[in-house]
Amino acid sequence: MTISPQKTGVAFPTPRAPETTTCANTKHDLTDADRSAMTARLLDKIQATGDEHERELLREEVVILNMGVARAIAHRYRQRGLNLDDLVQVAYVGLVKAVNGFEPKHERDFLSYAVPTVSGEVKRYFRDFGWTVRPPRRVQELQGQIAKTSNELSQQLGRSPRPSEVASALDVEVDAVIEALAADGCFTPSSLDIPVGEDGSATLGELMHDESEDFGSAEARIMLGPAVRRLGERDRRILELRFFEGWTQEQIAADIGVTQMQVSRLLSRILQDLRDELT
Repeated sequence: MTISPQKTGVAFPTPRAPETTTCANTKHDLTDADRSAMTARLLDKIQATGDEHERELLREEVVILNMGVARAIAHRYRQRGLNLDDLVQVAYVGLVKAVNGFEPKHERDFLSYAVPTVSGEVKRYFRDFGWTVRPPRRVQELQGQIAKTSNELSQQLGRSPRPSEVASALDVEVDAVIEALAADGCFTPSSLDIPVGEDGSATLGELMHDESEDFGSAEARIMLGPAVRRLGERDRRILELRFFEGWTQEQIAADIGVTQMQVSRLLSRILQDLRDELT
C-alpha cells in the first residue's frame, strides 16, 4: 500500500533544483548537533519571513533535514505485521505535521516536539490498520486522545508526560489512561511456533496446557476486569453473590434490602452495562 498526499491531506516535499536545497548534499554527514542547529536556524527564518512561498521552501528544508529521524522512528515498529515502507511514509506524514505545528516561541528543541508527533502518527496508523484483535472502541478513542494530548504536553513540558498528567489534561481517570497505554502496541499475537527455553528446543504452543477450564474464560476475564471495576460497589456485590457465590435472587434481595423483582432488574441493567463496555 502506498500512502498518497491525497489520502493524508499532507503535501510531501517535492524535489527542487540543487541550488535551493541547502542541505541535500551534506545531510547524511551531519552530526546530531549540526542537524539540530541547522533546523533551529531554518525554523527561525520561517518565523521571520512574511513570504509564504519562502516559508514553504524553508519547511521543506526542515523536513528533508530530519527525514532520517522519521525513518529511525518507523524502524522501531518494524516486524509487527505492517509493511515497513508504509510505516516510513506515515512517519514522514508525522514529520510534516510536526514542522507545520512547531512553535519556536516555546523555546524547545524541535526534536522534543517532532519525535512524539511522529511516533503518535505511526501509533495511530497501527491503531487504525494493525489490530489483529481490536480493543473496545472507548479504548481506541482514548488512545487517539492520549496521543494528541501527549504531543501537546511534550512541547510544553520538554519531556514525555506522565500518565497522571495526561489523565488530568483529558479529565479522565488515571486507570483509564494506563489501560489504554497497556493496549497500545498489542497489534499482532505472538506465534505459538516461537522457540522458547535456553536451547530453543520447545515452542510456546507446546508449553500451553489445553485442558484447564480456566483457559476458556481467560479472555472474558481480561476484557471484563476493567469494566467490572468501574461498576458501583453495590453492583459489584450483586455480581459476586449471583455468579461467584451462587446465591438466588431472593437471597440477594434480603442481603441488600430490596425486592426480588428489583434484583432481577438490577442484574439485567448491570449485564447490559457490561455488554455496552465491550462493544
